[in-house]
Amino acid sequence: MKPRLQEKYENEVVPALIAKRQYKNRHEVPRLEKIVINMGVSSQLEKSAVEDAAKDLALITGRKPVISKSRKSIANFKLRAGHPVGCYVTLRREVMYEFFDRLVAAALPRIRDFRGLSARSFDGRGNYSLGIAEQTIFPEVDLDKIKRTQGMDITIVTTARTNEEAYDLLKLMGFPFAENR
Repeated sequence: MKPRLQEKYENEVVPALIAKRQYKNRHEVPRLEKIVINMGVSSQLEKSAVEDAAKDLALITGRKPVISKSRKSIANFKLRAGHPVGCYVTLRREVMYEFFDRLVAAALPRIRDFRGLSARSFDGRGNYSLGIAEQTIFPEVDLDKIKRTQGMDITIVTTARTNEEAYDLLKLMGFPFAENR
């Protein structure tokens, strides 16, 4: 069974984008390609910090995160090559649509004083990145079991060629952009 948001994309968003942007072919319409969630952890913290972040990320996404390690030694940051510095998960297909739906419908409205996301966070090639200050906005995370609050970066990768195409796609998918663009 397809996720609710994927059916919305196929039945509502694609025809609306074809009408608005005058695409000749259905395959020209931009779509979500993947969502990458990254949690960086300070090297100053104890060794269990990366495992705690990976556990929280696994709980939020439902997938086992990849532990990313440093490539170089940097003396000013007290960092050695090969030390774990964070974790990330890449979501595709149905899991991506489920996460996007939970992010838009449940997590983002739980941010204190939330008035929408900035429309300026596009990278010039149709990909959108946002930072979240703490993982407690996700309903899956139990507040009693958290040792430290941890932020995360979420990157939504689309097949859109320009920022305007990606903006239209995400807006039609229900992404909560702030009114002043």
